[in-house]
Parts: sequence; structure tokens; C-alpha cells
Amino acid sequence: MNPVPHRLAPLLGPESPLQELAGLLLEAGYECYLVGGPVRDVLLDRDISDIDLTTNARPDEIEKIIGPWADQVWLQGARFGTVGASKRGINFEVTTFRADVYHADSRKPEVEFGDDIKTDLGRRDFTVNAMALRLPDLELVDPFGGLADVMARRLRTPLSVDISFNDDPLRMLRVARFVAQIGFEPDDEVVEAMYRLRERLSIISAERIRDELCKMLLAADPSAGLLLLATTKLADEFFPELNQMSLEQDPIHSHKDVLTHTIAVVKNTRPELLVRLAALFHDIGKPKTRGYSNRGVTFHHHEVVGARMTKERMTAMRFSNELVESVTKLVYLHLRLHTYRMGWTDSAVRRYVRDAGDLLDDLNHLTRCDCTTRNKRKADELAKRMDELESRIAELRAREELDAIRPPLDGGQVMRFLDAKPGPIIGQALNFLLELRLESGPIEESLAYARLAEWAAERNISVHNP
Repeated sequence: MNPVPHRLAPLLGPESPLQELAGLLLEAGYECYLVGGPVRDVLLDRDISDIDLTTNARPDEIEKIIGPWADQVWLQGARFGTVGASKRGINFEVTTFRADVYHADSRKPEVEFGDDIKTDLGRRDFTVNAMALRLPDLELVDPFGGLADVMARRLRTPLSVDISFNDDPLRMLRVARFVAQIGFEPDDEVVEAMYRLRERLSIISAERIRDELCKMLLAADPSAGLLLLATTKLADEFFPELNQMSLEQDPIHSHKDVLTHTIAVVKNTRPELLVRLAALFHDIGKPKTRGYSNRGVTFHHHEVVGARMTKERMTAMRFSNELVESVTKLVYLHLRLHTYRMGWTDSAVRRYVRDAGDLLDDLNHLTRCDCTTRNKRKADELAKRMDELESRIAELRAREELDAIRPPLDGGQVMRFLDAKPGPIIGQALNFLLELRLESGPIEESLAYARLAEWAAERNISVHNP
């Protein structure tokens, strides 16, 4: 038996679920291999999450063998050859040897089960994922040189790139993910094929593309992956606005390249999907709003245009409605700090907090990360203004209910006072009271009625005493 890699040691004890599961398959006369990502991550000294196994047993046989043993079994992937199981808190996916391919107009693979491990490994995406550890003796099966590629941080395909990327075009996007997540360097022929075969990505569902993009964005530093998507023009197939942000450098009206700036902002943000997406989209409206003045390049209202474009693109990529609305709101508000150059009045702070709502912390974080200038004076000035705003928010929050600003009277009180039923007048009155609250702070009920009476008198609306 080969020495046990220390990352695997806890999983390979005599009573470990992994050994138990492998033993069940072996006792039934089948082969069992730890395969793909877990093997790669063991060699890279990365944490292992779910355990992927492959075997020559067919899905119905796998289910019969492990069903009585597992704490839970799921069969959503059974028609593609995968049976999922959980035992003592560890998740497993057991997949039959496969030899599946995509056809020219298909979004899903036509599953063909295989009978040998080498054919199965040859159909995997990259050599670094085309390795297996045979259980229980831990013999490394590496027919395509994956070990050497892991050590060299090199990304190649087991078979030709044309076969690999035509079998599953999503693999082209996965190249960018591995570049971002692990720091692999794709071979020249891989990069060339990404450019040449990029239109093949059109057969892949928006959901699969979205999920792969999100995994890449959550890498510690997605910069290299995003740049690869741009330079190969693969992004043009699902996010054409990315390369549109690579504006020509104008020697007369000099300005930073928007794409370079955007990638830097994404890198600056914490690895959370909401703020990473907001960073990716925050300047999407600049190419459509670029203009010139005697002071240089302008992008007037790019946040308004960008918010609309963000909503359209994210909807097309099948993001959830909630995430679309949140990212769109951050894009719309990301310049708000810069509209207050003469200090923060109480009214301005209230409106900023009210408009940001639950996204206040994310908006402040995005605004800080949006500063990518190398000019220390400008960077320090922006940081000081952000510090001042957050200090003002804290001060005002200590004095009044700042995070749930509402009119001093509710709808029922307004309807009784105006002797009116629900309708436009009531909405207008509540908006007036809300503006009063935002401008003046907390208002006593009696004063609120008095101000509402003045408002009503200007509109010839009769009132009743509360």
C-alpha cells in the first residue's frame, strides 16, 4: 500500500465511511476509485469537501449496495450515472464509469456507461482531474500525466482540446474558474481553443453558465479568470458587456480603462456573491454614457443606465429575482457618496440610510472598494469621506431610530384625519410625512397632524381632528 496522504488519513481509518463504502462495492465484485477533484486537492494540500467515487457498477446496482448502509440516498443524478449518499456527516457521489459525449445541438450529454477506468478518466475535463486512487490500496491511476500537471500548475485536457470542449463546452468557462481558484496556467492550445470554439458555449444552459461564473467570482482573487474570459472573448457569449468596458485609451481625454478598473474592484471586495456581482456590474453603464467635456471624459448618469443594464443581464443569466434586485440597487447607489461634497447633514444621512436599507453595509463596502486610484491623496480623501459618513450614521443612529424610518403617522391615522378611503391622496400624504421625517428627524404626533393639516389646506382637503 502507498503512503496515505495526510489529508486522506482521517477518511481512511478502519471504520471510516469511505472505507466502508469502498468495501461494500468490492465485496459485491466491483471496482472502486477515489477520483477527480478530491485527488487533485489532496495533491495540492487543499481541504476536501464532498467525496467523488467511480465504479464499474451501474446506478441501480450502486443504489442496491449502498441504500441499506447510507443515512440518506439521493437519486437526482441517477440517469446520468450518479448516486449520492450521506453517512455520518460525509457526502459521497458514486458514479458509474462513463464515456458520454455532447452532440452538436444538445445541451445535455448522451450518457454512455463504460467498463474501464482509463476511458472514464479520458472523458474528464482536465488532466489534473483525470486521476484516480484505487481503493483500498491507494494505487494512483494517472494515464494522462495529471500528477505532473498538478505539480506544474498546468491546465491541459486528457484528450484533444477539440474533443474535450465539444463534449462539454462549459469546460471552457471552467478553465477560467481553475485559473482564478487554484492559479493554474492553461496551455496555449487550451487558450486558443477557448477563443476558437467560444460560440459552442451557446448550447449550454444559462443556469450552468451562471453557476460556473459564480464559483469563479468567489475565488480569493478572480482577476486572472475574468481577464481570461475577456481576452479569449468567451465572455462575449454570455456577458458581452464585459469586453465593452475595455474602452479605447484616448491620449487627449485620458482615463482609466473601465475593464481594468472593474476587475480591480472585484478583487478588492470580500468573497461574497452579492458584492462581487455588484463590483462586476457597477460600471457596466459607462460605455453607453461616455462623453467629453473641457475637464475630460464624463460618464453622466452611468449608474442609472448601469442599473437597467444589470437587471437585464442578470435576468437573462437566470439569477434569482432577489439577487437581481439587490445587485441592481447597489449599482444604482454606488455613486451616492460622491454627491455629498460639502459634508453630511442629518437629512442627507437619513436619506442615504433609507435608500440603502438592508444593503447599507454592502453599499459602504462597495464604495470603499471602488477606489482603485494610485494617487494617495485622492485615495486618502475618499477614505476620509467614507469614514465621516459612517461616523455620522453612527451618531444619528444613537439619537434616533435610523434603520426603520417611516412616516410619523400610519395610513389608518391619515385616512381618519382626512376622512378619505385608500387612494392616491393617502399615498401623497404619507409621502409628505415621510419627507418631513427625513428632513427634520423624529416628529411628535401632534406636530405631524398640524403639518398634515397645513398640507391638506393647500389642496382644499377638509380634515377631522384626531
